[in-house]
Amino acid sequence: MQNLTELPTNATSHRSLSVILKVCVVIPFFCVFLVCIAVMLHIFASHRQFLDTSRYILFATMLVNDTVQLMTSVLLFLFVMSQVNFALVYCVPLFFISSATFQNTPLILATMSLERYIAIVYPLRRPASWRSDRIWIIILSLWFISCILPVIDFSIGKRDPSVNVLSTPVICKTTVVIQSPIQTQVKAAVSLLFFAVVAVIILFTYVRILLETKKLRQDRVSVSKAMHTVLLHGFQLLLCMLAFTHPITESVIVLHANWPPEDIAFFNYFCFVLIPRFLSPLIYGFRDQSLRGSIGKKFLCCSKKVKPWS
Repeated sequence: MQNLTELPTNATSHRSLSVILKVCVVIPFFCVFLVCIAVMLHIFASHRQFLDTSRYILFATMLVNDTVQLMTSVLLFLFVMSQVNFALVYCVPLFFISSATFQNTPLILATMSLERYIAIVYPLRRPASWRSDRIWIIILSLWFISCILPVIDFSIGKRDPSVNVLSTPVICKTTVVIQSPIQTQVKAAVSLLFFAVVAVIILFTYVRILLETKKLRQDRVSVSKAMHTVLLHGFQLLLCMLAFTHPITESVIVLHANWPPEDIAFFNYFCFVLIPRFLSPLIYGFRDQSLRGSIGKKFLCCSKKVKPWS
């Protein structure tokens, strides 16, 4: 009888330890990301030359978008780990923001690739909407498109009649908001369509810039940089698409390892959601020569301000 009574206690303590370890992995990782993003945004705000360039404005938009996406994602992760229950009316806005920012990332990547294409092909007669003082029109359009899709997604599904949206406490999981198979299929189809369209745009801009190098006899350095930038956007897109690999990874893990379902879900979340979102803006930011130099100066100044112990 003693062994039987100890089983629930051991299972509870094991789960508590697992939750603590997962939180201790995610929170420091997320804090490092926030520090890096805060430094980059501070550099953008304090240097006028970045705010006068469409490419950097789009990159700053991607930084803000990915930061909001990760903040809502980590917040939902903490709610699930701590088993906090909320009314559905409080969960839906978090899922809406998370879904809209997730869809917005490939749109921003496609726009950044098109901006490099226009800067190379039309250097002297760039369309007005692509100038630094008008680029906000395109940015608002991207946000509008990315916000429409979650509204459609949430409106086509059926709600559980036993759940009161205003009062019934639920755990903020995706399965609570997306309950019908139609919602899951539509969301997957729309997301894959988004990423396919963005992939075609990135491939198109790369090929056109590649063809442009054969025509240009001057300024081949900037054209080469533009090609590498477009390739980097393609790599960023691949990082974002890792979020769709969870069915494959779940099947592989189930076949080769006896992991609990919550551990499999955490593995997919950390490896294919958090890490790609963390690496994507940092790779692009530290690759840029001007931005990398400003970041180095910022950290150098901070290190000089810290006085060593006497």
